[in-house]
Amino acid sequence: MNSKYRSRRVQVDGTTFDSQAEADRYAELLMLARAGEIADLRTRPRWTLQPAFSGPDGRKVRAITYEADFSYQEDGRLVVEDVKPAWTGRKDGAWRVFRLKAKLLLYTHGIDVRVVER
Repeated sequence: MNSKYRSRRVQVDGTTFDSQAEADRYAELLMLARAGEIADLRTRPRWTLQPAFSGPDGRKVRAITYEADFSYQEDGRLVVEDVKPAWTGRKDGAWRVFRLKAKLLLYTHGIDVRVVER
């Protein structure tokens, strides 16, 4: 199955990635973790940007979440990464949603997202 950027899903060590670029970055991060450069490597960490709620009419509204590609500790600081294709024109809808959610993550949790372009 293809992902939103027409890339093929790739499986590495039982973990499925949306693209070869993500799988390659995971391999790089694994090497850094084994070398002791980073710690607590996680795939697909998720944060709540806005909790679920019920409107005045009782209608339930789902929570808004942000799911990054990776997070890890580097020099005692949390790093959150998202792998993006370099060809993204930064005008498509997916990029706009990402930018909005990254801003909300910074606002709500004080976490800045590092974009790794491939």
